[in-house]
Amino acid sequence: MARSKPTDSPAPAGNAGRGPAAGRGRSTGGATAAGKAGKPAKTGKDGEPKVGRLKKVGNQVRMIKQAYSLTRKNDPKLPWYMLIAFVAVAGVVELLAILFGAPFLFLPIAVVLGVLAAMIVFGRRAQGSAYRQVEGQPGAAAWVLEGMRGDWRVSAGVAGTAQLDAVHRVLGRPGVILVGEGSPVRVRGLLAQEKKRIARVVGDTPIYDVTVGEEEGQVPLRKLSAHVMKLPRNLSAGEVNTLGRRLAALGGARPPVPGGPLPGGRQMTVSQRQVRRR
Repeated sequence: MARSKPTDSPAPAGNAGRGPAAGRGRSTGGATAAGKAGKPAKTGKDGEPKVGRLKKVGNQVRMIKQAYSLTRKNDPKLPWYMLIAFVAVAGVVELLAILFGAPFLFLPIAVVLGVLAAMIVFGRRAQGSAYRQVEGQPGAAAWVLEGMRGDWRVSAGVAGTAQLDAVHRVLGRPGVILVGEGSPVRVRGLLAQEKKRIARVVGDTPIYDVTVGEEEGQVPLRKLSAHVMKLPRNLSAGEVNTLGRRLAALGGARPPVPGGPLPGGRQMTVSQRQVRRR
């Protein structure tokens, strides 16, 4: 009668017998390492990785350096104005500290206030330099309007001419503001046409018209944002949203089509005739 082989296989001898135990110890460490490696990075509300505070500060410092370099090219006296502001403010604070008998106690405050004054001067000079660069160029008013703080809904170039005159529409708490830039004679007609077109949609909502320029009755470019933001608040936030939907039905920019025959005596195609009819 044949013997049956044992069902249980013998345990491996030597180091092989300790293999599973060692493997279990290593597998725990490997799983931990894998868990650490697979740990998702912290993300913000928009799903993108959060940027560290130091990186944000570095980006801001880099932007300030770039702005300072560009402003200094157009304004060589900028460092001297900043130095004068720093010395004046810090000197006044330190003088008061000496009068109160605590010169060293107020020294950090004097330095901080001096740096703040220098940065304020830098911001004003940089803004003035930027305005001087864009002043007189087409689209300068739209650039200023789009940089305003707050809930201002700007539609640039809602009307214009082939001579690059333009009318920009701004919707905000004061109502509807139409800002024209270019030749005063042509802009006056554009503003009147756009005002009639909008009045059919906005009803009794106030409509303001502003012409950018240096002549009498016009608003200089550097004062445009302040002029718009000083207008009285006539609408609530809900009314602004309702008007925004109404104005969206009117469409946005309408690029002008030059009048007269095409250059070179070429004939217009069917699509070009349709554009001209519009």
